[in-house]
Amino acid sequence: MKPIPSILLVALFCLVILINGCTASLSTGMPAVSSSQTPLVVFAAGSLIIPFGDLEKAFESEYPHIDVQAQYHGSIQVIRQVTDLHIPIDVVATADASLIPMLMYTTNDPDTGLPNADWYIRFASNRLALAYRPESKYASEINIDNWYEILSRPDVRVGLADPRFDAVGYRALMVYALSRDYYHQPTIFTDMFKGQFSFPLGIFSEDGLTTVTVPEIVETKPGAHIILRGASMELIALLESGDLDYAFEYESVIRQHGLNLLGLPDALNLGEEGDQQIYSTVQVNEDFQRFASVKPVFRGDRIGYGITIPENAPHLAEAALFVAFLLGSQGRAIMEADYHPLFDPALCYGYASTPPALQSLCVPAEAP
Repeated sequence: MKPIPSILLVALFCLVILINGCTASLSTGMPAVSSSQTPLVVFAAGSLIIPFGDLEKAFESEYPHIDVQAQYHGSIQVIRQVTDLHIPIDVVATADASLIPMLMYTTNDPDTGLPNADWYIRFASNRLALAYRPESKYASEINIDNWYEILSRPDVRVGLADPRFDAVGYRALMVYALSRDYYHQPTIFTDMFKGQFSFPLGIFSEDGLTTVTVPEIVETKPGAHIILRGASMELIALLESGDLDYAFEYESVIRQHGLNLLGLPDALNLGEEGDQQIYSTVQVNEDFQRFASVKPVFRGDRIGYGITIPENAPHLAEAALFVAFLLGSQGRAIMEADYHPLFDPALCYGYASTPPALQSLCVPAEAP
């Protein structure tokens, strides 16, 4: 498919930020719709912009009485719209399924007193990889064995999503933590990150578990060769404009935009079922209390996207229709065409609480 110009994606993120500042009649952050249509508010991870955009068109063609109103953020920001801002949202889709029980099960909807969610469906995976251009520095040299050395060079501009808000950000830190053992190079993490931030990232190992700590303030120093952005999708435009040489992204996003892709070894890309035990040897901790009810700890895991219908969803039936469309044959074909295939079958956590209309589209899974 033809890539969407990244300048449009950046404009979308800017519009989202402006809309979120509005109040009163714009409580959902979405434009007005015809009185004959039901507005369906969908908040999703930025890596789903293209496939969910195509899904929206097909869904609205099938159900013309429903108007899908989608916003895209980093995965943690998606969850915060429900748990912190209490925006009435019909569907939440995040690039890290574990965020749903971590942040939504443990907080309550202020109107009902019930948890913001008590079920979710793990519907797709992905792989972390490096995106670059033919003109990127050392593009002719970089390979699966030397990428970490090239990215640590001070003249190479590397894009990183903020690990406080975006799953790509903390997953990239996991890749570096795992790389130390994989390449038998104990200084890989410090070679890349030492001296880059005003408040340093930490890393230590104990009892077979490597932990990366993220400070409350994450900002790069003047002259740093790491370029930090709040969401991984913002890095795509910087790559295409030549302001970045490399960026950590999901494989699906790199392919959607027609960029060069350097795949990472299976033991590092966080996308292989058979390497789950390796992934679980790392975790990323926030070294501060950002959420009132929980201090997030992101444990290494095979990448899994999660979707749920929040407790405060205004349009439950329409939300279930959207999720069913995603998991059905048309949705699967759309996601496949956009390089983002779904799990077959999808896994449902909290199966008894899942809307009956969705239970036949997934299989029960044990709680994580």
